[in-house]
Amino acid sequence: MKEQIHPQYQKVVFLDTSSDYKFLTGSTLTSDETIEWEDGNTYPLLRVEISSASHPFYTGKQKADKEGGRVDRFKKKYNLG
Repeated sequence: MKEQIHPQYQKVVFLDTSSDYKFLTGSTLTSDETIEWEDGNTYPLLRVEISSASHPFYTGKQKADKEGGRVDRFKKKYNLG
């Protein structure tokens, strides 16, 4: 393999913001946020909106949106309203 063309592969923590579920895995993604994991080491923290802990396919439950419909979420996400 050629040197210095591949992204750095490292351990990171993903946080599911809808269920507060965290898991440690390997990834090439990076983040300025960090978190101290159960093993005492500090890892980059990446926030995701959905994971196997909150996805209807894995949980068998449909998630009810309390914040409004798609348009309301879009406006909130992009500060349009």
